Amino acid sequence: MTTTTTSHHLSPAFPGRAPWGTAGKLRAWQQAAMDSYLEKQPRDFLAVATPGAGKTTFALTLASWLLHHHVVQQVTVVAPTEHLKKQWAEAAARVGIKLDPEYSAGPLGREYHGVAVTYAGVGVRPMLHRNRCEQRKTLVILDEIHHAGDTRSWGEACFEAFEPATRRLALTGTPFRSDTNPIPFVTYAEDGEGIRRSVADYTYGYGKALADGVVRPVIFLSYSGNMRWRSKAGDELEARLGEPMTKDAVSQAWRTALDPRGDWMPSVLRAADTRLSEVRKAIPDAGGLVIAADQDSARAYAKLIREITGSAATVVLSDDTGASKRIEEFSGSEDRWMVAVRMVSEGVDVPRLAVGVYATTISTPLFFAQAVGRFVRSRRRGETASVFLPTIPMLLGFAHEMEVERDHVLDKPRKSGEDADPYAEEADLLKEAERQQDEDTGEQDQLPFEALESDAVFDRVMYDGAEFGMQAHPGSEEEQDYLGIPGLLEPDQVQMLLQKRQARQIAHSRRKPDAEADLLETPAEKRPVVTHKEMLEMRRQLNSLVGAYSHQSGKPHGVVHTELRRVCGGPPTAEATAGQLQQRIAKVREWATRMR
Repeated sequence: MTTTTTSHHLSPAFPGRAPWGTAGKLRAWQQAAMDSYLEKQPRDFLAVATPGAGKTTFALTLASWLLHHHVVQQVTVVAPTEHLKKQWAEAAARVGIKLDPEYSAGPLGREYHGVAVTYAGVGVRPMLHRNRCEQRKTLVILDEIHHAGDTRSWGEACFEAFEPATRRLALTGTPFRSDTNPIPFVTYAEDGEGIRRSVADYTYGYGKALADGVVRPVIFLSYSGNMRWRSKAGDELEARLGEPMTKDAVSQAWRTALDPRGDWMPSVLRAADTRLSEVRKAIPDAGGLVIAADQDSARAYAKLIREITGSAATVVLSDDTGASKRIEEFSGSEDRWMVAVRMVSEGVDVPRLAVGVYATTISTPLFFAQAVGRFVRSRRRGETASVFLPTIPMLLGFAHEMEVERDHVLDKPRKSGEDADPYAEEADLLKEAERQQDEDTGEQDQLPFEALESDAVFDRVMYDGAEFGMQAHPGSEEEQDYLGIPGLLEPDQVQMLLQKRQARQIAHSRRKPDAEADLLETPAEKRPVVTHKEMLEMRRQLNSLVGAYSHQSGKPHGVVHTELRRVCGGPPTAEATAGQLQQRIAKVREWATRMR
């Protein structure tokens, strides 16, 4: 079956926000997904496409084809939020499909081709939507379908409501969840280890979209700094972001960094605004988004932005009609900043967003990918996105894995031992992040957590899997060097500029007297950010390799360790940094290889 009529009644300018050279026609991946669908004509189809790639365009083109060829008579779009269902209705209207985003019950007006609803709305009245599917042939578009697994009741309601649908099109940018709740209408297949994983009918990952110029490359700028806080037990603790510490200490140091009363957030917001000013030289309407953890923090960050920029930020606190209007107004304006709580992290289409600040302690790969997805939609050739992060091992790991395609795993691997459940830590983090502050946790007899003090230090830049930069004080020439990278560059130019800036920073560092080196004067690539657990494993690995080499060479353990310190530099193993340990591991392996 050919697809020459797929765009039979679409506007010639559709998709209106396609990148250079593609206006008036489908992008290659959208056409390929259409071809795949029309060849198979399946009842269920799961399309996985990276945020910003144009899932809406693909879905509406397919809906248009199915309506035109009388395969279906009506369309139901299910979206995660109130704002997104309105966004879907507006996008559909531009291609001649009229969806009612205000539908609640009863017969639909004759002028409409269908409705746009939320997963929560379906959860409240599943039989209403089931009856509509049974009365007329229906295409159901399930946007960000992983949300259908958010609660068992939502999943069951979706299945009950749309089981009779003629066609079901499931869309997601992140086809994985932090739990093992099954997602309705998604096919799972066992891998070689007997673990059931989601199976997509068409996948268009970030790496491929980046190569096609459909999405922007992302520059991640991470900030370290000293944190001081009072624990619930009443102890005053201090730590530096990026240094190995326990999971609890990481969580508390992270919360301290994000406290608007400290110096870390104002410094990072000032740096992000400087970066935005540079980007706006080439992209005048570029905007920034701060993703906040809660409403109080969002308001406080907005106040800081006003103090820094002299202009008010748009504040979005909830998923309501007023929020939708504020997002829409911000999208169409040239205002600099928007501050929002969680609800703006997914699916919201503000293509001019180019700079982000990740100011929340939610640390699941799903949320991180969706958050970064707000900044990657490409409008013209050479645009880059910049996202500011605290130097937290988990976040830096997610940043390095941007191009990794994931599936939703339905089963937990069957392993024994203390670390049998690889999902446990992430589930605990998500639970903690979403727990209300006033919830009865049984800890009322303890003192409240209190952030006491924080400062910020520019730590590193991550781009295309590589790390650049040495530590620098906020406002320093070295920091400005990285913040001042032009906003319109080809990906290879970004890489080249970052390499040049690091070389200049290293040369400048060598000219300074050692007494002036109050920060780590080591390139980022030699300063790996690792967890406390990973640090223990590196020490264990080094000791094991030294033991093997000692046996091989006949030299005592202590002699080998002393020789490693002499050659590689640095303190004893117990005090060595991750970079020093890695260097020693590589060196002892080299020695062992020579002896064979």
